[in-house]
Amino acid sequence: MGAEPEKITGRYPNVLAVTGPQQYETVVEAVHRAAPPIHDPFVDLVPPQGIKLTPRHYAYLKISEGCNNRCTFCIIPKLRGDLVSRPAADVLREAERLVAAGVKELLVISQDTSAYGLDIKYAESKWKDRAVRARFIDLTRELGSLGAWVRLHYVYPYPHVDEVIGLMAEGQGKGGVLPYLDIPFQHASPDVLKRMKRPAAQVKTLDRIKRWRADCPDLTLRSTFIVGFPGETERDFEMLLEWLDEAELDRVGCFKYEPVEGAAANDLGAPVPADVTEQRWHRFMAHQQAISKRRLKHKVGKRIEVIVDEAGPTVAKARSKADAPEIDGLVYVKSRKPLKAGDFVTVKVEKSDEYDLHGSAV
Repeated sequence: MGAEPEKITGRYPNVLAVTGPQQYETVVEAVHRAAPPIHDPFVDLVPPQGIKLTPRHYAYLKISEGCNNRCTFCIIPKLRGDLVSRPAADVLREAERLVAAGVKELLVISQDTSAYGLDIKYAESKWKDRAVRARFIDLTRELGSLGAWVRLHYVYPYPHVDEVIGLMAEGQGKGGVLPYLDIPFQHASPDVLKRMKRPAAQVKTLDRIKRWRADCPDLTLRSTFIVGFPGETERDFEMLLEWLDEAELDRVGCFKYEPVEGAAANDLGAPVPADVTEQRWHRFMAHQQAISKRRLKHKVGKRIEVIVDEAGPTVAKARSKADAPEIDGLVYVKSRKPLKAGDFVTVKVEKSDEYDLHGSAV
């Protein structure tokens, strides 16, 4: 929306300023125009890791901006342009500063994480005493060596994604690349995927998922899907539910399709009636809820490592390696001794429900 400010200011004339993505300096200038800063002699004491809005123990690490894909439901390339990757050394220096400041979990994000480096031809940059290529596998390996949890989000399922599964299987104590992949599959029907301009070989995707789990049994797969996409038939939707049964994804989100101004999808196929889209969304969520409940039940009786997000008098809220903050489930931890945010704790799982686990610190 920041790329088209007149749409906002035309409707809300009292808005003081509208900026585009990543325009940090413009934001500060706008704030200072509205509220001139008082002279502060200590302004240079901002910590080297900068100011972040997440809790102290985790941080988002953006490795690129923009996207080369042209999914028909998306206007990100129009607003943010094509893929622009950061040099590997820049990313690693930022990650190193964050870990030194107490960050224990790095959440790697971009619009298309697995395309990282393509635009700069995987150029090398110097970090510490060595050159690191701007490749998905090389960057992930280096991040995994910093001693923090590394969680990969928004990974488009290119063939080279298979390479990171080995890093996940290795494990590195409390640090390393977590056995977790966030892959937005979006649908399973070949016809719908074709109209979305997404990879359509979902049978091959199922084979890859089986291979990934064989190589890394602890792997957690998260994904998002869209129901009610223009032209989606009842058979298309049934295929999606059948695919979910085969894939048995651990964590799943679902969106009801809504037309976005400027998206090519608006002109593809007949719009699905709103009541049908709503019904399909509820059916999808109930279907996946049963899968999630079944998979979590397998963890009862096991010991897992968690990171505490929120302390409590007797029960703390935590997350396992299978849970990203704010979008996945929680682990509710009973403990005799006080726990604090950022603590790593081993928990014996005693109970599970549709999305969460409950257990005791051991």
